[in-house]
Amino acid sequence: MTKPLTACHIKNFPKVSIIGAGNVGKTLAQRIVEHNLADVCLLDIVEGLPQGIALDLMEARGLELHTRKVVGTNDYQDTANSDVIVITAGIARKPGMNREDLLKINGKIVTEAAQKCVNYSPNALYLVITNPLDVMTYLVWKTTDLATSKVVGMAGVLDSARLQAFIAMELGVSFNDVQGMVLGGHGDLMLPLPRYCTVSGIPITELMDESTINRLVQRTRDGGAEIVKLLKTGSAFYAPASSAYYMIESVLLNQSRLLPAAVYLQGEYGLNDIFLGVPCRLGYCGVEQVLEINLTTKEIDALQESARSVRDNIDLALTQLTINN
Repeated sequence: MTKPLTACHIKNFPKVSIIGAGNVGKTLAQRIVEHNLADVCLLDIVEGLPQGIALDLMEARGLELHTRKVVGTNDYQDTANSDVIVITAGIARKPGMNREDLLKINGKIVTEAAQKCVNYSPNALYLVITNPLDVMTYLVWKTTDLATSKVVGMAGVLDSARLQAFIAMELGVSFNDVQGMVLGGHGDLMLPLPRYCTVSGIPITELMDESTINRLVQRTRDGGAEIVKLLKTGSAFYAPASSAYYMIESVLLNQSRLLPAAVYLQGEYGLNDIFLGVPCRLGYCGVEQVLEINLTTKEIDALQESARSVRDNIDLALTQLTINN
């Protein structure tokens, strides 16, 4: 007689909770489980939405040959004991909506989500994707008791990946041979650094003329807007999800990758009390090091200008939160 199956307990895999089941959130969930990296809890306020996405992904598990679990929920308690919390919840800026409106709405969404998650996962790394990204990352830290090393914003990886793609397409070389570097805030004042962009170790300043580099730099700054214009409805989500996955992998596998991300600055680059995109090492303990690279006077001025814009938005968002409270 065949013996009945009995349950056994094995070591749990890492757990990633994604707050917001929009295009970025659900694509990121797919990336994580299909790479067999971690179990995923997908949370959204819309009843049935995360549950439906989770069931769809689970039904594909046998075909994709992974063993990770996806749970959809509307209850923050299900995010308990996460290793990484990803905040993608928020709205995109709509016609007729000014900067103040967007900061007010997304600031409220992001801070409430972070505060609820901290109750259940106080030791997790918090990765922020919601725009305006640098400001939202600051608000997550400011409204929780999290260490600065446990809060990070995603966009530097995304902006650098876009520049990498444009360089590779322009030169007709393998994407794998190209390294890009973009600092500053995630917006019009981001700071691509051609001197630090290479193809198999060769700076692109030796492979392209200045006008070509300037064109690619501007296209990088307009990268998100270009996709919005082409799609007409909606915005980019494949590259943002891949960028977030890249960071999560570095954390969960403790790879200590050196990458650009929005991190808390305490004197680096002459900046204080601000989250801004700069190179950092990211591992299981979070932000392990903030790296200060050599910048020209012109580059420092551009980074300072980007920081001033982010600071203005932080001050406005903090005022909005104070009024709301």
